[in-house]
Amino acid sequence: MLETADRSSSFMNSSEGICERDVFVFVHGMFGWGCGEGINTHAPYWGATTGDLMKYLTDRGYECYAASVGPISSAWDQACELYAQITGQRIDYGVVHSRKFNHSRYGREYTEPLIKGFGKDKIKIHLIGHSYGGVCVKLFTHLLTNGAPEEIEACDDASQLFAGGNEDWIKSCTTLCTPHNGSTAYHYVIKKHLKPMFKSGVTAWAGVFGRSPLNGKLVDFHLEQFGITEIPGEKNAPKLSKMFKSFYDTNDSIDYAIGPKGAREINDLIDISKNVYYFSYAFDSTEKVKGKYKTKNSDFFLMAVTGNAMIRFGEYTDDETGETFDEKWLPNDGLVNVTSALYPENAPHTDYDEQNIKSGIWNVMPVQKGDHGTAIGLFADELQTRLFYDKMIKMLSALK
Repeated sequence: MLETADRSSSFMNSSEGICERDVFVFVHGMFGWGCGEGINTHAPYWGATTGDLMKYLTDRGYECYAASVGPISSAWDQACELYAQITGQRIDYGVVHSRKFNHSRYGREYTEPLIKGFGKDKIKIHLIGHSYGGVCVKLFTHLLTNGAPEEIEACDDASQLFAGGNEDWIKSCTTLCTPHNGSTAYHYVIKKHLKPMFKSGVTAWAGVFGRSPLNGKLVDFHLEQFGITEIPGEKNAPKLSKMFKSFYDTNDSIDYAIGPKGAREINDLIDISKNVYYFSYAFDSTEKVKGKYKTKNSDFFLMAVTGNAMIRFGEYTDDETGETFDEKWLPNDGLVNVTSALYPENAPHTDYDEQNIKSGIWNVMPVQKGDHGTAIGLFADELQTRLFYDKMIKMLSALK
Protein backbone atom coordinates (compact mmCIF):
# COMPACT_ATOMS: atom_id res chain seq x y z
CA MET A 1 0.00 0.00 0.00
CA LEU A 2 0.94 3.62 -0.44
CA GLU A 3 2.58 5.47 2.39
CA THR A 4 0.39 8.18 3.86
CA ALA A 5 0.80 11.36 5.82
CA ASP A 6 -0.94 11.51 9.18
CA ARG A 7 -1.38 15.21 9.78
CA SER A 8 -4.20 17.29 8.40
CA SER A 9 -5.06 20.90 7.77
CA SER A 10 -8.71 21.77 8.39
CA PHE A 11 -11.19 24.54 9.03
CA MET A 12 -14.51 24.63 10.83
CA ASN A 13 -17.77 24.72 8.97
CA SER A 14 -19.63 27.08 11.32
CA SER A 15 -23.10 26.27 10.03
CA GLU A 16 -22.75 22.53 10.69
CA GLY A 17 -20.10 22.48 13.38
CA ILE A 18 -18.20 19.89 11.38
CA CYS A 19 -14.48 19.96 10.76
CA GLU A 20 -13.81 20.06 7.02
CA ARG A 21 -10.47 18.71 5.79
CA ASP A 22 -8.35 20.06 2.98
CA VAL A 23 -6.48 17.14 1.46
CA PHE A 24 -3.76 17.51 -1.19
CA VAL A 25 -3.18 14.69 -3.67
CA PHE A 26 -0.07 14.91 -5.86
CA VAL A 27 0.18 12.94 -9.12
CA HIS A 28 3.53 12.40 -10.85
CA GLY A 29 4.32 12.67 -14.53
CA MET A 30 5.74 10.36 -17.18
CA PHE A 31 8.27 7.84 -15.79
CA GLY A 32 7.50 9.19 -12.32
CA TRP A 33 6.49 7.58 -9.05
CA GLY A 34 4.65 8.26 -5.82
CA CYS A 35 5.28 7.43 -2.18
CA GLY A 36 4.20 3.83 -2.77
CA GLU A 37 7.34 3.03 -4.76
CA GLY A 38 10.57 1.93 -3.11
CA ILE A 39 12.63 4.39 -5.12
CA ASN A 40 10.85 7.27 -3.40
CA THR A 41 12.67 6.50 -0.14
CA HIS A 42 16.00 7.32 -1.75
CA ALA A 43 14.91 9.68 -4.54
CA PRO A 44 11.58 11.40 -3.85
CA TYR A 45 9.77 12.47 -7.00
CA TRP A 46 8.16 15.44 -5.27
CA GLY A 47 11.02 17.56 -3.99
CA ALA A 48 13.68 15.56 -5.87
CA THR A 49 17.15 16.91 -5.01
CA THR A 50 15.71 19.54 -2.65
CA GLY A 51 14.37 16.90 -0.25
CA ASP A 52 11.09 15.09 0.32
CA LEU A 53 8.36 17.66 -0.36
CA MET A 54 5.61 15.46 1.09
CA LYS A 55 7.44 15.28 4.41
CA TYR A 56 8.10 18.99 4.37
CA LEU A 57 4.45 19.87 3.75
CA THR A 58 3.19 17.25 6.22
CA ASP A 59 5.49 18.66 8.91
CA ARG A 60 3.90 22.04 8.26
CA GLY A 61 0.48 20.60 9.08
CA TYR A 62 -0.91 19.82 5.63
CA GLU A 63 -2.49 16.47 4.77
CA CYS A 64 -0.64 15.41 1.63
CA TYR A 65 -0.43 12.22 -0.39
CA ALA A 66 1.71 11.36 -3.41
CA ALA A 67 -0.20 8.78 -5.46
CA SER A 68 1.39 6.16 -7.72
CA VAL A 69 -0.17 5.55 -11.12
CA GLY A 70 1.07 3.91 -14.31
CA PRO A 71 4.07 6.03 -15.38
CA ILE A 72 3.53 5.32 -19.09
CA SER A 73 -0.21 4.59 -19.02
CA SER A 74 -3.01 6.62 -20.57
CA ALA A 75 -4.75 9.34 -18.59
CA TRP A 76 -7.89 7.18 -18.49
CA ASP A 77 -6.11 4.21 -16.95
CA GLN A 78 -4.29 6.52 -14.54
CA ALA A 79 -7.56 8.16 -13.44
CA CYS A 80 -9.08 4.74 -12.74
CA GLU A 81 -6.01 3.75 -10.74
CA LEU A 82 -6.10 7.01 -8.80
CA TYR A 83 -9.77 6.49 -7.89
CA ALA A 84 -9.12 2.93 -6.67
CA GLN A 85 -6.21 4.10 -4.52
CA ILE A 86 -8.09 7.00 -2.98
CA THR A 87 -11.18 4.93 -2.16
CA GLY A 88 -9.47 1.61 -1.37
CA GLN A 89 -10.94 -0.82 -3.92
CA ARG A 90 -10.17 -2.85 -7.00
CA ILE A 91 -9.24 -0.94 -10.16
CA ASP A 92 -12.04 -0.95 -12.72
CA TYR A 93 -10.95 0.38 -16.12
CA GLY A 94 -14.48 0.08 -17.49
CA VAL A 95 -16.11 -2.50 -19.74
CA VAL A 96 -16.31 -0.29 -22.82
CA HIS A 97 -12.81 1.12 -22.43
CA SER A 98 -11.13 -2.24 -21.77
CA ARG A 99 -12.86 -3.85 -24.76
CA LYS A 100 -11.89 -0.96 -27.02
CA PHE A 101 -8.22 -1.24 -26.10
CA ASN A 102 -8.11 -5.00 -25.64
CA HIS A 103 -6.94 -5.20 -22.05
CA SER A 104 -8.35 -6.55 -18.79
CA ARG A 105 -11.22 -4.72 -17.19
CA TYR A 106 -9.82 -5.08 -13.68
CA GLY A 107 -6.46 -4.31 -12.13
CA ARG A 108 -5.06 -4.70 -8.66
CA GLU A 109 -7.00 -4.18 -5.46
CA TYR A 110 -6.15 -1.59 -2.79
CA THR A 111 -7.28 -2.95 0.55
CA GLU A 112 -6.98 0.37 2.38
CA PRO A 113 -8.08 3.79 1.09
CA LEU A 114 -5.40 6.37 0.53
CA ILE A 115 -7.77 8.94 2.06
CA LYS A 116 -9.96 7.67 4.86
CA GLY A 117 -13.49 9.01 4.71
CA PHE A 118 -13.31 10.12 1.09
CA GLY A 119 -16.83 10.63 -0.24
CA LYS A 120 -18.29 10.41 3.28
CA ASP A 121 -16.59 12.91 5.56
CA LYS A 122 -16.32 16.64 4.94
CA ILE A 123 -13.27 16.37 2.71
CA LYS A 124 -12.24 18.70 -0.08
CA ILE A 125 -9.51 17.35 -2.31
CA HIS A 126 -6.97 19.51 -4.07
CA LEU A 127 -5.43 17.66 -7.01
CA ILE A 128 -1.93 18.67 -8.13
CA GLY A 129 -0.41 17.05 -11.21
CA HIS A 130 3.05 17.53 -12.67
CA SER A 131 3.62 17.09 -16.40
CA TYR A 132 1.33 14.31 -17.68
CA GLY A 133 0.00 13.94 -14.14
CA GLY A 134 -1.88 17.15 -14.90
CA VAL A 135 -3.77 15.39 -17.70
CA CYS A 136 -4.65 12.62 -15.25
CA VAL A 137 -6.06 14.97 -12.60
CA LYS A 138 -8.15 17.02 -15.03
CA LEU A 139 -9.67 13.83 -16.50
CA PHE A 140 -10.22 12.45 -12.98
CA THR A 141 -12.08 15.65 -12.09
CA HIS A 142 -14.20 15.33 -15.23
CA LEU A 143 -15.14 11.72 -14.46
CA LEU A 144 -16.08 12.47 -10.87
CA THR A 145 -18.30 15.28 -12.11
CA ASN A 146 -19.77 13.92 -15.35
CA GLY A 147 -19.05 10.23 -15.18
CA ALA A 148 -18.92 7.99 -18.26
CA PRO A 149 -22.52 7.13 -19.26
CA GLU A 150 -21.38 4.48 -21.73
CA GLU A 151 -19.70 2.55 -18.91
CA ILE A 152 -22.77 2.74 -16.68
CA GLU A 153 -24.99 1.48 -19.51
CA ALA A 154 -22.64 -1.37 -20.35
CA CYS A 155 -22.98 -3.28 -17.07
CA ASP A 156 -24.68 -3.35 -13.68
CA ASP A 157 -21.53 -3.22 -11.57
CA ALA A 158 -19.60 -0.29 -13.05
CA SER A 159 -17.23 1.69 -10.85
CA GLN A 160 -18.78 4.65 -9.05
CA LEU A 161 -16.14 6.77 -10.75
CA PHE A 162 -18.21 6.42 -13.92
CA ALA A 163 -21.46 7.44 -12.20
CA GLY A 164 -20.50 11.11 -11.95
CA GLY A 165 -22.32 13.59 -9.75
CA ASN A 166 -19.45 13.91 -7.29
CA GLU A 167 -18.09 17.32 -8.21
CA ASP A 168 -18.35 18.44 -4.58
CA TRP A 169 -15.55 16.02 -3.64
CA ILE A 170 -12.99 18.14 -5.54
CA LYS A 171 -12.04 21.65 -4.50
CA SER A 172 -9.28 22.41 -6.98
CA CYS A 173 -7.30 20.99 -9.89
CA THR A 174 -3.77 22.32 -10.45
CA THR A 175 -1.39 21.46 -13.27
CA LEU A 176 2.36 22.04 -13.47
CA CYS A 177 4.21 21.92 -16.82
CA THR A 178 1.36 19.91 -18.32
CA PRO A 179 1.20 19.30 -22.10
CA HIS A 180 -2.48 20.22 -22.34
CA ASN A 181 -2.20 20.58 -26.10
CA GLY A 182 0.65 18.18 -26.71
CA SER A 183 4.37 18.86 -27.03
CA THR A 184 6.58 19.53 -30.02
CA ALA A 185 9.06 17.15 -28.39
CA TYR A 186 6.67 14.44 -29.60
CA HIS A 187 6.89 15.77 -33.15
CA TYR A 188 10.67 15.77 -32.91
CA VAL A 189 10.62 12.08 -31.95
CA ILE A 190 8.24 11.28 -34.83
CA LYS A 191 10.18 13.23 -37.46
CA LYS A 192 13.45 11.65 -36.38
CA HIS A 193 11.82 8.18 -36.61
CA LEU A 194 12.62 7.51 -32.96
CA LYS A 195 9.17 6.40 -31.78
CA PRO A 196 9.43 2.68 -32.70
CA MET A 197 12.76 2.37 -30.90
CA PHE A 198 11.55 4.42 -27.95
CA LYS A 199 8.25 2.59 -27.40
CA SER A 200 9.64 -0.91 -27.98
CA GLY A 201 12.50 -0.17 -25.60
CA VAL A 202 10.20 1.19 -22.90
CA THR A 203 7.74 -1.71 -23.28
CA ALA A 204 10.54 -4.27 -23.02
CA TRP A 205 12.05 -2.45 -20.05
CA ALA A 206 8.70 -2.32 -18.24
CA GLY A 207 8.02 -6.00 -18.97
CA VAL A 208 11.40 -7.30 -17.83
CA PHE A 209 11.57 -5.03 -14.81
CA GLY A 210 7.93 -5.68 -13.95
CA ARG A 211 8.57 -9.42 -13.67
CA SER A 212 11.75 -9.09 -11.62
CA PRO A 213 12.16 -9.21 -7.81
CA LEU A 214 12.49 -5.41 -7.91
CA ASN A 215 8.92 -4.94 -9.17
CA GLY A 216 7.13 -2.87 -6.54
CA LYS A 217 10.23 -2.70 -4.39
CA LEU A 218 11.84 -0.07 -6.61
CA VAL A 219 9.49 1.05 -9.39
CA ASP A 220 6.08 -0.30 -10.46
CA PHE A 221 4.88 0.21 -14.05
CA HIS A 222 1.23 -0.71 -13.26
CA LEU A 223 0.69 -2.44 -16.62
CA GLU A 224 -0.94 -5.65 -15.40
CA GLN A 225 -4.10 -4.82 -17.39
CA PHE A 226 -2.06 -5.44 -20.56
CA GLY A 227 -0.26 -8.45 -19.11
CA ILE A 228 3.05 -6.61 -19.45
CA THR A 229 3.89 -6.49 -15.75
CA GLU A 230 2.86 -8.49 -12.71
CA ILE A 231 1.06 -7.19 -9.66
CA PRO A 232 3.77 -6.91 -6.97
CA GLY A 233 3.89 -10.14 -4.98
CA GLU A 234 2.14 -12.19 -7.67
CA LYS A 235 3.51 -14.46 -10.39
CA ASN A 236 0.67 -14.87 -12.86
CA ALA A 237 1.52 -12.73 -15.89
CA PRO A 238 1.59 -14.45 -19.30
CA LYS A 239 4.77 -14.63 -21.32
CA LEU A 240 6.03 -11.19 -22.24
CA SER A 241 6.58 -12.22 -25.86
CA LYS A 242 2.82 -12.88 -26.15
CA MET A 243 1.79 -9.56 -24.58
CA PHE A 244 4.42 -7.22 -26.03
CA LYS A 245 2.42 -6.29 -29.11
CA SER A 246 -0.74 -5.52 -27.09
CA PHE A 247 0.86 -2.50 -25.47
CA TYR A 248 3.23 -1.55 -28.28
CA ASP A 249 0.34 -1.13 -30.74
CA THR A 250 -2.18 0.52 -28.41
CA ASN A 251 -3.22 4.17 -28.33
CA ASP A 252 -4.15 3.61 -24.69
CA SER A 253 -0.76 4.86 -23.54
CA ILE A 254 1.01 8.07 -22.70
CA ASP A 255 2.90 8.42 -25.99
CA TYR A 256 -0.30 8.83 -28.00
CA ALA A 257 -1.77 11.45 -25.68
CA ILE A 258 1.24 13.79 -25.82
CA GLY A 259 0.85 14.08 -29.57
CA PRO A 260 -1.49 16.75 -31.00
CA LYS A 261 -4.22 14.31 -32.02
CA GLY A 262 -4.32 12.47 -28.70
CA ALA A 263 -4.17 15.71 -26.68
CA ARG A 264 -7.06 17.13 -28.70
CA GLU A 265 -9.17 14.01 -28.11
CA ILE A 266 -8.70 14.35 -24.36
CA ASN A 267 -9.50 18.07 -24.43
CA ASP A 268 -12.67 17.37 -26.41
CA LEU A 269 -13.72 14.76 -23.86
CA ILE A 270 -13.22 16.89 -20.75
CA ASP A 271 -15.78 19.40 -19.52
CA ILE A 272 -14.96 22.07 -16.96
CA SER A 273 -16.62 21.52 -13.58
CA LYS A 274 -18.29 24.79 -12.65
CA ASN A 275 -17.60 24.61 -8.91
CA VAL A 276 -14.00 23.41 -9.15
CA TYR A 277 -11.08 25.85 -9.16
CA TYR A 278 -8.55 25.23 -11.93
CA PHE A 279 -4.97 26.53 -11.89
CA SER A 280 -2.14 26.06 -14.38
CA TYR A 281 1.57 26.79 -14.01
CA ALA A 282 3.90 26.92 -17.01
CA PHE A 283 7.69 27.04 -16.68
CA ASP A 284 10.00 28.64 -19.24
CA SER A 285 13.71 27.88 -19.51
CA THR A 286 14.22 29.96 -22.66
CA GLU A 287 14.93 33.58 -23.49
CA LYS A 288 14.85 35.49 -26.75
CA VAL A 289 18.31 36.86 -27.49
CA LYS A 290 18.94 38.93 -30.64
CA GLY A 291 15.69 37.71 -32.14
CA LYS A 292 16.31 34.02 -31.46
CA TYR A 293 15.18 31.74 -28.63
CA LYS A 294 17.74 29.86 -26.61
CA THR A 295 17.71 27.89 -23.36
CA LYS A 296 19.01 30.19 -20.62
CA ASN A 297 17.24 29.26 -17.37
CA SER A 298 17.62 25.49 -17.03
CA ASP A 299 18.58 23.82 -13.73
CA PHE A 300 19.26 20.47 -15.41
CA PHE A 301 21.66 20.32 -18.37
CA LEU A 302 19.67 17.59 -20.15
CA MET A 303 16.65 19.90 -20.19
CA ALA A 304 18.82 22.49 -21.92
CA VAL A 305 19.71 19.91 -24.58
CA THR A 306 16.11 18.87 -25.23
CA GLY A 307 14.85 22.46 -24.98
CA ASN A 308 17.28 23.67 -27.63
CA ALA A 309 16.37 20.69 -29.82
CA MET A 310 12.71 21.74 -29.62
CA ILE A 311 13.70 25.27 -30.65
CA ARG A 312 15.86 24.09 -33.54
CA PHE A 313 12.98 21.91 -34.74
CA GLY A 314 11.38 25.24 -35.50
CA GLU A 315 8.03 26.14 -36.99
CA TYR A 316 6.10 23.57 -39.02
CA THR A 317 2.67 22.14 -39.89
CA ASP A 318 1.66 18.76 -38.52
CA ASP A 319 0.95 16.28 -41.34
CA GLU A 320 -1.73 14.43 -39.40
CA THR A 321 -3.85 17.28 -38.04
CA GLY A 322 -2.88 20.20 -40.28
CA GLU A 323 -2.16 22.27 -37.18
CA THR A 324 0.51 24.94 -37.54
CA PHE A 325 3.12 25.29 -34.83
CA ASP A 326 4.43 28.81 -35.12
CA GLU A 327 6.83 30.98 -33.12
CA LYS A 328 4.65 30.99 -30.00
CA TRP A 329 5.49 27.29 -29.60
CA LEU A 330 9.25 27.89 -29.35
CA PRO A 331 9.47 28.90 -25.64
CA ASN A 332 9.56 25.70 -23.59
CA ASP A 333 10.67 24.13 -20.32
CA GLY A 334 12.82 21.47 -21.96
CA LEU A 335 9.96 19.04 -22.58
CA VAL A 336 6.71 21.00 -22.77
CA ASN A 337 5.98 24.18 -24.72
CA VAL A 338 4.93 27.13 -22.59
CA THR A 339 1.83 27.80 -24.70
CA SER A 340 0.69 24.19 -24.21
CA ALA A 341 1.13 24.33 -20.43
CA LEU A 342 -1.00 27.47 -20.01
CA TYR A 343 -4.45 25.94 -20.53
CA PRO A 344 -6.25 23.32 -22.65
CA GLU A 345 -7.18 24.39 -26.14
CA ASN A 346 -10.59 26.10 -26.33
CA ALA A 347 -11.12 25.86 -22.56
CA PRO A 348 -12.34 28.94 -20.65
CA HIS A 349 -9.38 30.72 -19.08
CA THR A 350 -8.30 33.94 -17.44
CA ASP A 351 -5.12 35.39 -16.00
CA TYR A 352 -4.83 34.69 -12.28
CA ASP A 353 -6.11 37.50 -10.05
CA GLU A 354 -5.60 36.82 -6.36
CA GLN A 355 -8.41 39.26 -5.55
CA ASN A 356 -10.85 37.53 -7.86
CA ILE A 357 -10.17 33.79 -8.12
CA LYS A 358 -12.87 32.13 -10.18
CA SER A 359 -14.16 28.57 -10.28
CA GLY A 360 -15.19 26.82 -13.48
CA ILE A 361 -12.38 28.42 -15.46
CA TRP A 362 -8.63 27.96 -15.81
CA ASN A 363 -6.80 30.53 -13.69
CA VAL A 364 -3.51 30.90 -15.57
CA MET A 365 -0.68 31.63 -13.18
CA PRO A 366 2.29 33.85 -14.12
CA VAL A 367 4.91 31.90 -16.09
CA GLN A 368 7.72 30.68 -13.83
CA LYS A 369 11.41 30.70 -14.73
CA GLY A 370 12.96 27.25 -14.83
CA ASP A 371 12.78 23.92 -16.60
CA HIS A 372 10.49 20.91 -16.45
CA GLY A 373 12.26 19.53 -13.40
CA THR A 374 12.44 22.86 -11.57
CA ALA A 375 8.71 22.51 -10.86
CA ILE A 376 9.37 19.47 -8.64
CA GLY A 377 12.71 20.59 -7.21
CA LEU A 378 15.08 18.71 -9.52
CA PHE A 379 18.49 20.43 -9.20
CA ALA A 380 16.59 23.53 -8.13
CA ASP A 381 17.11 25.86 -5.20
CA GLU A 382 15.69 24.29 -2.03
CA LEU A 383 14.41 27.54 -0.53
CA GLN A 384 12.77 28.67 -3.76
CA THR A 385 11.14 25.27 -4.27
CA ARG A 386 9.66 25.26 -0.79
CA LEU A 387 8.52 28.87 -1.03
CA PHE A 388 6.78 28.02 -4.32
CA TYR A 389 4.80 25.20 -2.72
CA ASP A 390 4.19 27.09 0.51
CA LYS A 391 2.55 29.85 -1.49
CA MET A 392 0.57 27.44 -3.65
CA ILE A 393 -0.77 25.36 -0.75
CA LYS A 394 -1.64 28.46 1.25
CA MET A 395 -3.58 29.84 -1.73
CA LEU A 396 -5.45 26.58 -2.28
CA SER A 397 -6.25 26.19 1.42
CA ALA A 398 -7.88 29.62 1.44
CA LEU A 399 -10.36 28.79 -1.33
CA LYS A 400 -14.01 28.92 -0.24
